[in-house]
Amino acid sequence: MSTAMHGGPDASGAAPHDFSTNGNAVGPCPVAVAALRQADAAHYPDPHYTALRARLADFHGVAVERIVIAASASEFIHRISAAVMQQGGRTAWLPAHSYGDYERAARAWGLQVLRAPQAPEGAALRWCCEPSSPLGQPQADLPQQAASESGVCVLDLAYEPLRLEGSPSLDAAQRDRVWQMWTPNKAMGLTGIRAAYAIAPVQAQAEGDLLQRIERLAPSWPLGTHGVALLHTWASDEARRWLARSLQTLGEWKSQQRALCESLGWHCLPSDANFFCARTERPYPELAAALRADGIKLRDCASFGLPGHVRLGVLPPASQRGLKEGWTRAAARADH
Repeated sequence: MSTAMHGGPDASGAAPHDFSTNGNAVGPCPVAVAALRQADAAHYPDPHYTALRARLADFHGVAVERIVIAASASEFIHRISAAVMQQGGRTAWLPAHSYGDYERAARAWGLQVLRAPQAPEGAALRWCCEPSSPLGQPQADLPQQAASESGVCVLDLAYEPLRLEGSPSLDAAQRDRVWQMWTPNKAMGLTGIRAAYAIAPVQAQAEGDLLQRIERLAPSWPLGTHGVALLHTWASDEARRWLARSLQTLGEWKSQQRALCESLGWHCLPSDANFFCARTERPYPELAAALRADGIKLRDCASFGLPGHVRLGVLPPASQRGLKEGWTRAAARADH
């Protein structure tokens, strides 16, 4: 059985200083926590999510028919991959470095995988992400991807709400040409609540075939009441105000964390998001076990095609101090 590489908790539980995951470290969002406590878990939610879809449609200023509820980003990745395959698609194109579930889903559904710098021409399914994962950078070819008439293009917007620098490459009209995938649990600091949604392109709404197929492939009740509560709160003014304040804090922490990493002799790569990649002065796998014993976890980027690099979510100053002290101790032990 193959094992997917992820950040976050492992067999030992959650690390006290977990840099391996990209959730909002200022969170959890208080108004979302209050909504979760009040959620009625004694009953099923509306199986059509009528009120939730209307709220999300109003939040984004789109037709309600374009809103597709998903159990998680990973569930939607698999579902749209299956739908493209069922419509006769044979290939999926991925950026050079990307979330592993794009490839896992493609291979699970029998799609041939093409990866940049291979050209995407002829691909039935094309994956884009901005800010990108794992680098947190703009995707240079995103406007061209959105303008292409070939195949289905999905834009993963998991980290757009956590953007600390730069600006989106697409305007609203360009986004209307692609599938938009939103996973607010990261921005809300509640990654343990699995809930997501997609916004279909205007053309997909008009044609209907792929959109209907994706809806037919959905399980019954993809979201429980807690997922509904999270997405409902995400679209509230209170949550938006809290998120705006948290981004200011994350920006300050990010500057401090980059300076700390550079003091360790690491080379930090540019990033627009609440995380960044760095090339460490010695291989992380050599120190990973010792660091984990000290309550510290980083995300090895070898599975992203970036050996010698780690990805670090931005954490508070206390965790940053723990990283510096833990790395120094682990390196000293390894040298003796």
